[in-house]
Amino acid sequence: MEHYYSNGKLLISGEYAVLDGAKSLALPAKFGQSLEVSLLDVPVLIWESFSCEKQLWFQAEIQLDNLKQLSSEPKLATLQKILIAAQELNPEFLKDGKGAFVQTFLTFPNEWGLGTSSTLINNIASWAKIDAFTLLNNSFGGSGYDIACAQNDTPVVYKTENLIASVEPVSFNPEFIDNIYFVYLNKKQDSKEGIQLYRDTEGNKNEFVSVITSITDKIVLADSLSEFENFLKEHEQVTGSFLNIIPLQEQLFHDYPGAIKSLGAWGGDFILVTGDRNTPNYFIERGFDTVIAYRDMIL
Repeated sequence: MEHYYSNGKLLISGEYAVLDGAKSLALPAKFGQSLEVSLLDVPVLIWESFSCEKQLWFQAEIQLDNLKQLSSEPKLATLQKILIAAQELNPEFLKDGKGAFVQTFLTFPNEWGLGTSSTLINNIASWAKIDAFTLLNNSFGGSGYDIACAQNDTPVVYKTENLIASVEPVSFNPEFIDNIYFVYLNKKQDSKEGIQLYRDTEGNKNEFVSVITSITDKIVLADSLSEFENFLKEHEQVTGSFLNIIPLQEQLFHDYPGAIKSLGAWGGDFILVTGDRNTPNYFIERGFDTVIAYRDMIL
């Protein structure tokens, strides 16, 4: 049996702007997804995906000779597209007349948005012995920061230039790390919708990318909690102004004393908040029960 594992992800800075080459701070999560492969002597792919509660949430049987006949079932069609893209990069992949029994296991709830798709793509790329960034570009699309997190066990500063990924491991272990929490907003954000929102936004994207890159540099080097909070707020204001959206703290948590920053595509998944040991109570009282300390979330 072959075994592969990829880390989940959170994008701390650079959401949207990372698509056009901005420097971004990305953090690999302690949660992720594994993929186990047992070879079969027949050209059939049997697939089973399990949740973090060990519940089967997706299963399929694919005749590999008919892999390119896309299913009308969206999840299965998505899997087929990834596998077809993998075969195009490695013509020997799943082409020797043999098949496989594959099981995947998430260690986080599907709805959390920590990288169900990116961890799958990275695992399949490892299995197929191909470049995961290229597989992402040829299937899902996106900036690739989530693939960088899947492959690294430390925070990274990520950017792309001419579709080439640059991944720089960095030390991000500030003295105020115990003042950082992640709060789940009780709804999963569609990354593709977020990307489309950004693509449709008019404005000077070069200037936006430059400003966000500068803020990322400052966030990584922040010496104090107050500095860190100021940089987070600056990032929210700049992004909100560019997208013509009111930042989340102003919308929902205007009385919260710490800083609040959206992560990834605005509107769902997790937010980063600064605070103290009373922070979880503030959000739990407002119906947001999933509050995770930095040390419990990030590798």
